[in-house]
Amino acid sequence: MARTNGGIIGKTNKTSFGKCTVTSKTSSGCVSLQSGTRLVDTLVVAGGGGGGGGVAGGGGAGGLRIFQNQSASGTLAAVVGAGGAGGPPGTSGTSGNDSSFNSQTSSGGGGGGNTVCACGSIGLSGGSGGGGAGFFDCNAGTGNTPPVSPPQGNNGGDGDATPGPGPTTNVGGGGGGGASAVGSDGTGGSCFASTGGGDGGAGSPVTSVFGAAPQPFYIPNSPNTGATACGVFAGGGGGGNRQPSGRCAAGGIGGGGKGGLSCAVGVNGTTNSGGGGGGGGNNATGGTGGPGIVIVKELNKASGVWNLKSQLAAKQQGTWPRVLFALNCASIMVIGGGGGAPAAPSGGGAGAGGMALTPSCVSIISNLECGSVDITIGGGGTGGAIPPRPADGFAGTLGNDSYIGSSVPEALLVGYGGGAGGTPDSFQACNPNLVDVGGSGGGGVGEGNTPGGTNPGGCSTQAPSMPAPLQPFGFGNAGGSGTACSSSPDRQSGGGGGAGGAGTPSAAGGQSCGGAGKDVTPIFGAGPQPYYIPNGANAGPSVGGIFAGGGAGRQCSSRSPGNGGAGGPGGGGDAFNCANGNGVANTGGGGGAGFGPAPNPTPGGGTVNAYVGGNGGSGYVLIKVPNAQAPAGFAVGPGCNSIVCAPGCTQVAVFKVSGTLTIS
Repeated sequence: MARTNGGIIGKTNKTSFGKCTVTSKTSSGCVSLQSGTRLVDTLVVAGGGGGGGGVAGGGGAGGLRIFQNQSASGTLAAVVGAGGAGGPPGTSGTSGNDSSFNSQTSSGGGGGGNTVCACGSIGLSGGSGGGGAGFFDCNAGTGNTPPVSPPQGNNGGDGDATPGPGPTTNVGGGGGGGASAVGSDGTGGSCFASTGGGDGGAGSPVTSVFGAAPQPFYIPNSPNTGATACGVFAGGGGGGNRQPSGRCAAGGIGGGGKGGLSCAVGVNGTTNSGGGGGGGGNNATGGTGGPGIVIVKELNKASGVWNLKSQLAAKQQGTWPRVLFALNCASIMVIGGGGGAPAAPSGGGAGAGGMALTPSCVSIISNLECGSVDITIGGGGTGGAIPPRPADGFAGTLGNDSYIGSSVPEALLVGYGGGAGGTPDSFQACNPNLVDVGGSGGGGVGEGNTPGGTNPGGCSTQAPSMPAPLQPFGFGNAGGSGTACSSSPDRQSGGGGGAGGAGTPSAAGGQSCGGAGKDVTPIFGAGPQPYYIPNGANAGPSVGGIFAGGGAGRQCSSRSPGNGGAGGPGGGGDAFNCANGNGVANTGGGGGAGFGPAPNPTPGGGTVNAYVGGNGGSGYVLIKVPNAQAPAGFAVGPGCNSIVCAPGCTQVAVFKVSGTLTIS
């Protein structure tokens, strides 16, 4: 008798080939699953409730629910709920909005209660309940509303009026509920330091499903809110306080906002944590609840007995499981090329290339099919020249980006090119259309028509250009400012920014030094190491383990010829003695401003004396992997790149030029 199960006896199993890919949605939109995905794990966090106004209750956290091994395929809509608005004095906070994915919903957190009892000072119910207001012993809102199992949140804390209103007493609102704990009750009494608003309830960790912290899709901490502790979401907001010296109620871990003291507004819940807003202090507005988040993990699952026909079809369609590899314990440094400096009497030093530096606990290279990963090393910007070389001008150019993976902005990690030094054509450095903005900004030019004024240095674009979860690992700084005066004695430029410090602003004597580079020895080991770069002529020392120093600025040579600064430690170019200094290769150092004579070819084949700005140093990539994590086939190409044995039983892949990282 013919069998219908492809020749294998056993139950039918649902397979999923999702490669454990994780997608995070911080605003509503679509999630397009891979063709082989059939099962997902999902985190759905709703928006947190707003804190009430005026000695009020903290907002409840948005409901938090985790759904595992859920059937899903194709393109699905994700709805990310907004946080509720904080209430003005005498008004309850607004409840947060629901979040949903794949027909599963979490409920918005309840708003915090206000101090006008007849007008609704009871905290509102929701995913987690809002805290009750002070003055009237008002009750908190109920969490896990509507009820689901397991619960999506907890009740808020009650407000307190003991021993009653009066100028010598303190009262406080209750804390909003969190995903894993109820909000604390407010307290009252004559001892201000120990009474006041109740703390927000703690949020819930999701690391058991989505991986140990930190992860790029976990939310970083925010000032004045309950720590989001990488992987913890949905903390409740703290309750408000009557007295200015009362106890300051903390937001619940997981993004809950602090409660306000007298006349102080409640703090907003952390964005995309689902944290509740803090309750407002006496006569003050409550904080806004934090928006929610949806995180989807596409599963690899193929246990039990398989139907051979379905597996053959998967192989033919390219959805059969492939061997995957994740450098989950890798430490990575990516530096962009340094900017080029101008050839101008008072030109600014060029900015260093931006640095992305991630410790081993941050997973950047994960779920890769065995094969190769592209590594691109950005070239340094070109220094300007007077007279111009063919196709050149006296302004320097931006450095080029370095990155891992596909082209920017889809790359896994990017070090952005440094900004060029300021020239007389670029006075307004923070305009992103001008060349002195970059990974680190170029120094401001020492030219202008505003005696006593300044030309600001260029802004750093490194951290702001990275995804929010990775911004703490981006390093770059602004260039120093130059003077805005047309008279020669006061024409002084600023130094370019470095990854570890801002460029020096203009100063008497023209000693405008480049900003210091970033010390990477805590991650890649104390120097010397074979992958640290030696010093270069006319450049700030590339001290072993310091990279991306800014280029030096200079003073107008008609006042004091050759007066210039030193390049920043980490390969930044000097600007001393009428000589420009190039940024050191593979440090990302910025070029030093140049106004010194140098032979320069002419189109007719001869040479003339020219004034040349320093070139930026090229970028660099290091990837450090413990030996126990490195696969057998761990290689780099081309030949000038290498793999070096490093301290602590590790290997470091070193990329001086663009190439590939091969995993097999």
